[in-house]
Amino acid sequence: MSSRSSSEQAAPDSLSEVAAGRDLAGLAQAGGKPARGARSTTGAALGVLAALLVLLVLAAGWHLTQGTSGAVFADPDVFWGSRVPRLAAGVAVGIALGCAGLLMQSLSRNALASPDTLGVTAGSYLAVTAVAAFGIAVPIWASGFVAFAGGMIAAALVLGLAGGAGTSTTRLVLAGSALALAFQAGTSALLVLFSEETKGLLAWGSGSLSQLGLESFLRATPVVVGALVVALVLARRFDVLALGDDTASSLGVPIRSTRVYGILLSVLLTATAVTLAGPIGFVGLCAPVLARLLARVVPALGRHLLLIPLSGLIGAIVVILADALLRALIGPEGAIAVPTGVATTVFGAIVLVVMARRLRDSGPTRRPPTMRIGVRSERRFVIVLVVGLVALGAVVLVGMLVGSTQLLTGDILLWLQDAAPARIAFALDERAPRVIAAVTAGAALGLAGTLTQAVSRNPLADPSLLGITGGAGLGAVLVVTSATASTFGMLVAAVAGGLLAFALVYGVAWRGGLSADRFILIGIGVSYGAVALTTFVLLRANPWDTPKIYTWLSGTTYGRIWEQVIPLAIVLLVVLPFAFAHRRDLDILAMDEDTPRLVGIRLERTRLALLVSAAVLAALSVVAVGVVGFVGLVAPHAARALVGARHSRVIPVAVVLGAVLVGTADALGRTVIAPAQLPAGLVVALIGAPYFVWLLWRSRDA
Repeated sequence: MSSRSSSEQAAPDSLSEVAAGRDLAGLAQAGGKPARGARSTTGAALGVLAALLVLLVLAAGWHLTQGTSGAVFADPDVFWGSRVPRLAAGVAVGIALGCAGLLMQSLSRNALASPDTLGVTAGSYLAVTAVAAFGIAVPIWASGFVAFAGGMIAAALVLGLAGGAGTSTTRLVLAGSALALAFQAGTSALLVLFSEETKGLLAWGSGSLSQLGLESFLRATPVVVGALVVALVLARRFDVLALGDDTASSLGVPIRSTRVYGILLSVLLTATAVTLAGPIGFVGLCAPVLARLLARVVPALGRHLLLIPLSGLIGAIVVILADALLRALIGPEGAIAVPTGVATTVFGAIVLVVMARRLRDSGPTRRPPTMRIGVRSERRFVIVLVVGLVALGAVVLVGMLVGSTQLLTGDILLWLQDAAPARIAFALDERAPRVIAAVTAGAALGLAGTLTQAVSRNPLADPSLLGITGGAGLGAVLVVTSATASTFGMLVAAVAGGLLAFALVYGVAWRGGLSADRFILIGIGVSYGAVALTTFVLLRANPWDTPKIYTWLSGTTYGRIWEQVIPLAIVLLVVLPFAFAHRRDLDILAMDEDTPRLVGIRLERTRLALLVSAAVLAALSVVAVGVVGFVGLVAPHAARALVGARHSRVIPVAVVLGAVLVGTADALGRTVIAPAQLPAGLVVALIGAPYFVWLLWRSRDA
């Protein structure tokens, strides 16, 4: 990671933030009276807000006409009992998530941050799933409280482990992302192990606007309104904080308390939205980004006094239009089985891709804060690498020995000599491919994550942002749910889907060159859209296929054969020396957009080669172990924390750590609840998140 000074890291991240700073400076010099140009710009901003408000009213009117009953306005019971509560919930949820996401992105100065990164949504989902899985009786009136309590407990855990709400937002967001993945893994494990008890919760996990009346909306509204009022009161603080910690401190803004208030407001808004309509995803990520893109056109919108209501309005419009479009396209009866969150994600992803394609950059991703890693000695690097290799050998050995049939080291020697008894030979013939698949895929994902984070210059980036994971999952699910499903067809579809998704992201993001900001945003849109379409297909598929598909989407090594592992191993052996040869280029690429050109690096060609390498590694890893996340995020961070930021050291250590992580997860998944098995991808998140948070706890922000 970059070792720039804190004042340099805290530089303005977008033209909207620069505009906000100029407005503040102008007001200070003019005694609090805005100049004529500022008034005209503010007028244009108010016009945009008014236009969006009119659009929301029109969308709400159309939304009221969509449903199973044609005579809605003539039937008061249908109108007030179904349509109005659904509309009201959509508006409240959209406003709450849009504003919560804006606060998180503003405080972290990172467009990849969202309400989900504090674990609120994942915590709510886990609490509801656990109550259903273990048969805990909860009164109907308290069902919403379970989701709210789960979200608040998860957020409190994240805040506590990250060092409190006043800590660095970079470390806070990273810790929240890691624990959110662990919460999601816990939920997925319960859905797999208690499939009968948790029926219907897969759909609830994508969010639904279905309401039994206005009672829930009326309980949520005062909380949302109160939180927004407080946020608007703090708007000037957020403007100054966006200019950097040093600038804010010199202007008298209390940095710690501002962060605390902003984060707590985001948590409260998100928990309220989840309680009202379930975990509706992507709105909290998409709406603030779209608001900042509009601020590129009308700079006055970059001030938080206007940016907060702008983000809330866009969030409400996205939710309402997505819900109405879903019912209009597939019919009211068909839309009943499709969660609202699927529609909002697809609709928001399309809008985000179009907006990111049309405009030059996103704003807050230009220079996100990074975590300073102290200089590490050569001796420490050698020790870490040797220990890692020893651990990797131990993981492979243990993986071969443990399972439903416990073996001894001598059994492996007999097997290698082709002299083992039939029972032992059968066990090792089955274990060997899956153990090698696990460590090889882990190494590939660790390397792919290292390349992605360096090229995109974002600490939250991982191979899934290239669209590969989502595309691979969608391709595999389409084949599995077809009449001609086969294992080979599923694997081919997974690779093709992953690479096509990456090609789509890169092709759409290219505009005479590749902006890292635009590439990330379009990758987010394509990835989330593919995941939403996968959920849509999964919910409409044969229920008997759901557990098998869901297990594969959670990452599994079950039934691996050598033909699925060898292609990945060959590509890894080719890409690893290629990446190491570009280690100095990666160091420079991780700095900024201009330095590579100044030192003579062919930026676009080098960037494309590295990204294609990461894409191929990630796609083939899907063949080996299914859809496994988190490794590409945690392995590079862990490597940098252990050996420093130089890629000559990060690359080998990240590869080894990724292999150890997935190999350990595979062994645990096969033995902890034997003879049943947990998907390796779930165990990766469960064991990797605590280690990742511990690393963040030990590290210190720039």
